[in-house]
Amino acid sequence: MTPPINFLRLPVAVLIVLSALCGTAASDEVSRWDGDARSAARLIAGAAGQGVLRAGIEIRLKDGWHTYWRYPGDAGVPPQFDFAGSQNLKSVAVRWPAPRRMPEAGLIAIGYDRDLILPLNVTAQDPARPVTLRLRLNYAICEKLCVPAEAKVELPLAAGPTAQDSVLTVAEARVPSKRGLGEGSPLAIRAVRREAGPQLPRLLIDVAAPAGGAVDLFAEGPTDQWAPPLPVAIEGAPPGLQRFALDLDGAPPGESYDGAAVTLTAVAGREAIEVTVSVP
Repeated sequence: MTPPINFLRLPVAVLIVLSALCGTAASDEVSRWDGDARSAARLIAGAAGQGVLRAGIEIRLKDGWHTYWRYPGDAGVPPQFDFAGSQNLKSVAVRWPAPRRMPEAGLIAIGYDRDLILPLNVTAQDPARPVTLRLRLNYAICEKLCVPAEAKVELPLAAGPTAQDSVLTVAEARVPSKRGLGEGSPLAIRAVRREAGPQLPRLLIDVAAPAGGAVDLFAEGPTDQWAPPLPVAIEGAPPGLQRFALDLDGAPPGESYDGAAVTLTAVAGREAIEVTVSVP
């Protein structure tokens, strides 16, 4: 008879390997991991809330590697989600935690350089029956070079509480809150106006933030065919505000910024808001 393993006597390296192997197994609350040493992804399930099922796409990244936001900035490609083959699925909404700027080969990308969870709001076709999510995720990961990555995972979702509820709640709290222009405190987008810039027309955007807090700002066009530049912090803001300039560039051929809906995401520490404005 083989004696039981005394985990207290195992070297740390062996414990790490055992932990990693155990983590690859699926349970009722998480799918298996699919990936390699650079990155991997899985599905996690949470308790239902407000008429929807809560779930998440968890992505782990090796130190030094990053992946992209829904708008990747100067470089990169956003993740692509294919839920075809899911059972009893009416709709699924992917929610995006606040991103950060990342230097990449002389350019600035927008995304994530540490492990993350993309929360999901899942609606069943028939609320009386269970939902099984089947996801094919295509995404890019980069260190010095960028490579494509893919994960194929599936998970049945339950309506009751799970051990993943707390991590999903943390991830959901990092999704920018939707606000109107001027709404909110201490983080708010107070004013947006158009002016003639040095080379192109531009928007001047004044942002209020917690006292002394650093603020970052991201801009998106009406569709993924638009490629606005990153807003640039400039001087001249009224007291208590920080000002950014957004050159009105990157519109698709034949399109104009006049009256276009631009989504602005402001991030200050763990606080983030999303405001959609019509360009004057």
